[in-house]
Amino acid sequence: MTDPALALTDVTFAWPGQGGFFLSCPDFRMAMGENVLLLGASGSGKSTLLSLVCGIATASGGSVRLGNTDLGSLRAGARDGFRAEQIGVIFQQFNLLPYARALDNILLPLRFAPARRARAGDPEAEAEAARLCSALGLPDGVLATPAGRLSVGQQQRVAVARALIGAPPLIVADEPTSALDAATQDSFLRLLFEQAAQAGSSLLMVSHDERLGQRFDRVIRLEDIVTTERAAA
Repeated sequence: MTDPALALTDVTFAWPGQGGFFLSCPDFRMAMGENVLLLGASGSGKSTLLSLVCGIATASGGSVRLGNTDLGSLRAGARDGFRAEQIGVIFQQFNLLPYARALDNILLPLRFAPARRARAGDPEAEAEAARLCSALGLPDGVLATPAGRLSVGQQQRVAVARALIGAPPLIVADEPTSALDAATQDSFLRLLFEQAAQAGSSLLMVSHDERLGQRFDRVIRLEDIVTTERAAA
């Protein structure tokens, strides 16, 4: 039987100290190649759950598995390397280096991930970056332009190309459409799904926008898989 792309089992996590909170996720899993939308309001634990999935935070109990690897079994350095190889992240604020060229931003994850770099066609990874930009509807010449000089929509697509390059098995997207109007959202999601499918990547997107749900294989409300409890003041 094929391992799921992602599986959380009996996961618990607690932010320490006053004002922290406790999070529990008994069971959540994604199939290989599946597109899943997690719906949740602000403060519902979305960011904490993504941190656990990406191995930025470590569960205090249970297991977070990507493929056949339990993130909790890895030391911090190995976990960082595993994340670079296996997960492409699209941040809500894009997190591009503004003075670096779009090309440098797209290729940045490959510096820390030799297997992913090889999948991107190293030493010709620039050609893959150009292909992704073209597929995502970016204009000629964008690769040589500093990211800070690009429009918001162009920066968003550069951030997507950075997440997709080297075909990581899992793409995690944190509210990537929050600043887009409905028409632009539709175009953006179509391109994202097409490129994720071509790479064979699973896609986990977190949002508060229920209108996005019709495009995904599965829509899950965060409160159905996660419980949180605020610490006493």
